[in-house]
Amino acid sequence: MEISNKQNGRFGKWVKTSITARMLMIGFLILILLIPLSFIKSLIVERMNRQQEVVQEINQKWGKEVLLYGPILKVPYKTYKEKFVRNQKTKETQTEIEEKIKYAYFFPKKLNIKSSINPEEKKRGIYKTAVYNSKIDIDGSFTTPDFSEKDIDEKDIIWNKARLIIKTSNLKGVNNLVEIKLNKNTYAFTSKYEDNDSNEKAYYNYLNLHKLESKFLNEEDLPKKSDANFNLSLSINGSKQIRFIPIGKETSVHINSDWKTANFIGEYLPFNSDKISENGFDAKWKILDINRPFSQQSFNGIPDLKEYAFGVNFMIPVDEYQKSERSAKYGFLVIGLTFLIFFLIQTMSKISIHPFQYLMIGVALTMFYTLLISISEHSSFLKAYLIASIAVVLLISLYSKSILKGVKFPLFIGASLTTLYTFIFVIIQLENYALLVGSVGLFIILASVMYASRKIDWQNG
Repeated sequence: MEISNKQNGRFGKWVKTSITARMLMIGFLILILLIPLSFIKSLIVERMNRQQEVVQEINQKWGKEVLLYGPILKVPYKTYKEKFVRNQKTKETQTEIEEKIKYAYFFPKKLNIKSSINPEEKKRGIYKTAVYNSKIDIDGSFTTPDFSEKDIDEKDIIWNKARLIIKTSNLKGVNNLVEIKLNKNTYAFTSKYEDNDSNEKAYYNYLNLHKLESKFLNEEDLPKKSDANFNLSLSINGSKQIRFIPIGKETSVHINSDWKTANFIGEYLPFNSDKISENGFDAKWKILDINRPFSQQSFNGIPDLKEYAFGVNFMIPVDEYQKSERSAKYGFLVIGLTFLIFFLIQTMSKISIHPFQYLMIGVALTMFYTLLISISEHSSFLKAYLIASIAVVLLISLYSKSILKGVKFPLFIGASLTTLYTFIFVIIQLENYALLVGSVGLFIILASVMYASRKIDWQNG
């Protein structure tokens, strides 16, 4: 029994005085604190998803993003196919001609789009998004359709059944009757959700686009011998972004708005993208058929050209959650380095620090992220980061004063934490140089630790 008590006493003394025991204890506490850090990361993702749900709900009620594709000239034509039919009675084989109606789609020769957009903010609770009303004027011309690709005879073209088609992603936001003037006559569009062309129908379902189709066009308005001019005006409520597909042989787009944080998206950029200012922007595009890899006509349904769309994004830049998520990734580094500072102070000054006190310091460090998330939802990320970091630095500095029984070490700890949080903030803000700055910073930290620990007697630990 006496031997057992001596062994327990030696073990207890080893735990209290051994450098190795302290390192094992600190490592164990860091692993334990990874659990609340993982919950914090899950909380950030949850709040981010909640924000997206609210924004989508607002956009759904106001009007989704606008993608405009058209107008397109749809012309039916006849095709013939020989069919062999065997008479069961006479055992003779006869040849029959099967007639089938197909459709050809022709894009405009010229397509000019001018749009004036008035965005505004919509809020629900702490979340907000950008919605807009757009005035869109479209004009251009169709040239004589070219059926030579399919070697179709003129008599097989059904001109009196030709129509015009417009596709859009947002029917709900349309505020006016959609009518197009083609040459001398005006034609109204109606919604159509089904089509006999299975390829075209599958395409619409895939893109979740809606088709507007005109009534049959008068033959005198068609570009049978000369170009036919058209123009139409649209008023559409939308959200997030507006895009157009450059289907004209020569496509010109002009968009102006007073929105200051817009960014240009898609396959093509405006040739005057430097015109963005504090008063908004006035962007212009000019795209020729040689700039895009598709032709001016299609005989196999309307092609999928969504990837060639371009336009403007009006989303409000909300990156607080992304920045909070990035800062939380450095939680392990912050806790580890803070514990290392206390460990070095404890080892070199022979001041005793209880594991519970280490745990309290670790919990205070994890509280930084909950403060950061909650405050950034009601303010800017910079203010939230300043408030959260100052609060945690002061809390740990004051707490360490009661542990370390002096002012010198708590001041050093406060300065170290301030430097660490500043270093992480700089890394979060950087994109192109984040890896470089982070690597250099970690190298300096490593060098400092190596210098500070050079006089520690590791052999007696």
